[in-house]
Amino acid sequence: MAMVEGKANTRISEYLLDSPIESRFSEEKYILFLQGITAVFDGFKALDIEALGIEHNELRVIIGPNGAGKTTMCDIISGKTRPTTGSVYFEGQNITETAETEIALLGIGRKFQTPTVFDSLTTYQNMELALPGHQNWFANLYSKISPEENNQILSILERVGLKNELHTEAKYLSHGQRQWLAISTLVLSNPKLLLVDEPAAGLTDAETALTAELLLELKGEHTLIIIEHDMDFVRQLDSPVTMLHEGKIMAEGTLADLQQNEEVIEAYLGR
Repeated sequence: MAMVEGKANTRISEYLLDSPIESRFSEEKYILFLQGITAVFDGFKALDIEALGIEHNELRVIIGPNGAGKTTMCDIISGKTRPTTGSVYFEGQNITETAETEIALLGIGRKFQTPTVFDSLTTYQNMELALPGHQNWFANLYSKISPEENNQILSILERVGLKNELHTEAKYLSHGQRQWLAISTLVLSNPKLLLVDEPAAGLTDAETALTAELLLELKGEHTLIIIEHDMDFVRQLDSPVTMLHEGKIMAEGTLADLQQNEEVIEAYLGR
């Protein structure tokens, strides 16, 4: 991906702006489009994205200083926040005004920076609740886990090294294990697009490396947008990076590209 300074990705912008309106969002290559998105709060423009497209099964890393608009962008994609102007398209469908719960059902899942797991439940019980059709206590009281669902849970937990913690209450897991459990429950719910906020926060070096491996494995099965500040972790992901600054896309490219960009260095990475 070519680096672009001071404006949105040229390839995506040209596609969006030069194509006939009826075909701009039907392109199968992209699972997510943001077009003309702004978010204004009390007169402050927190987000101003001309155009951004994410391809199917891509892993895209979003970086930028605090207040750059990263969380606001995820809030808009997930339906938690409505944009002031612009449109969000997911698989060709305009979801700008769609309710947050409906967006989740369409296949957009989100993991926040703090692991969202149920402390009083075991690792396995947390996974049970994440199964499609089992996301509430009533459903779990009157439904049984099928052998296929059980195997799916065990397979995912083995993948993240939690198979030996099946009966451990989540409150007794380490921070890294809780992060992996939160990601695992998200994966089990089978979203098409995963929004993952700072998965490396608070992890040891070994845990960080394992988390990077896990996310890279998921890339072939899901589309991922990763919000991250840890540049060593970003380097391990070895994926396209978008830099936000003051609500706008400042640059895009590889991490190596951005590390040679004077504007990015000045605004965020430092020397």
